[in-house]
Amino acid sequence: MTPRWWALAALVVLAVALAVAGVVLVPWRVPRPDRADREAAFREVPPDVVTKGRALHAALRPASYASRLVGLVVAMLLGFTPAGARVVAWVGRPFAGQWLAEAVLGGLVVLAMPWLARLPFGAWRHTVLRGHGLSTQGWGGWTVDLLKSCTIAVVTGAAGLAGCYALTRFVPDWWWAYGAVGAAALVVLLSFVSPVLLEPVFNRFAPMPAGPLRDELVAMAARDGLPVRDVLVADASRRTVGLNAYVSGLGATRRIVVYDTLLHAAPAGEVRSVVAHELGHARNRDPELGAWLGAIGAAATVVALYLLGGWDALLGRAGVGSIGAPTAIGLVLAVTAVAGLVTGPATNLVSRRIEARTDRHALRLTGDPVGFVAMQLRLARVNLADVHPPRIEYLLFATHPDTVERLAAARASASST
Repeated sequence: MTPRWWALAALVVLAVALAVAGVVLVPWRVPRPDRADREAAFREVPPDVVTKGRALHAALRPASYASRLVGLVVAMLLGFTPAGARVVAWVGRPFAGQWLAEAVLGGLVVLAMPWLARLPFGAWRHTVLRGHGLSTQGWGGWTVDLLKSCTIAVVTGAAGLAGCYALTRFVPDWWWAYGAVGAAALVVLLSFVSPVLLEPVFNRFAPMPAGPLRDELVAMAARDGLPVRDVLVADASRRTVGLNAYVSGLGATRRIVVYDTLLHAAPAGEVRSVVAHELGHARNRDPELGAWLGAIGAAATVVALYLLGGWDALLGRAGVGSIGAPTAIGLVLAVTAVAGLVTGPATNLVSRRIEARTDRHALRLTGDPVGFVAMQLRLARVNLADVHPPRIEYLLFATHPDTVERLAAARASASST
């Protein structure tokens, strides 16, 4: 078989693997609260919480939609016209069109253009968050975080571009195979090292102070079959008053992190509810599931890009001769942007099902639906959540069940015990 037929076969295998993993590993059967329970839960939310949350999200909506639209339009202009190829060629001209200069320098310039176009909307968002009292970060801190993100993106982007286009240059027929393996490995590697290499760039972490609460959380983790040495506390208060916790990492780097704002604002029972939720992620191996699905998706993307390189009309529209040329970076950007737009709702649906399962784990582990409800109401009040967002926004963008769904799940749990 030719390399193209091998690539097509590989794409079919990856698509089947992704479908099987999605069917088998994603908790589709977790029950969703019925309409009556959701309506009853909504009536439990204080009116001022509903009003303030909707006010914040109404203020954020123009910047959010404009950012998405502008980023997509810029990516499409760079990829579905010769503009991106011309930018890469122009950047590489002082280097006599040397392929590595085009790939790294030209690639970084092209990739930076949608980001720069979205930057004013990020500043707009920060202004709104400050105006509503959710952000405690000044413009200096915001700029420093922005520069840190840029530095990480430039370093990782340069390495990725150099490696990718070295493959297309030196193994032109089989770069997709090596690239697919490399992309999948990179997803897993980043999932593993992010807690110890990337997260400390933005936050400081310290073990939770010794005391009754820490002892309760460690004992709860042991009871759940997940003994942990420590729950870490992040200094989130220097950026936000918002409350949050998360689990990250794989294997030896897995850890549970709570915001310092959560410890300061919530009583022990509510903190237990949040940590029980995060323990659910660890117990169900959700970080591993995310890494597995992400690795398959990354590999499939590389193979699909190679196959798209056989579409002469698309290459002609972009003004490039090969999908493997550095001048095609704009086309790759545009295709992945459109693919992300199409697959985003499905990815978010998977996330919501996983989060719903984890909520139920927290309710079972703590046996405290009252504490769970209190925590959800506190999160909604402090984080200015839209407790019941417009349906279309929920389907397209929500990664978690909304507050009303979570309250209804707690009601159902309480009635069944």
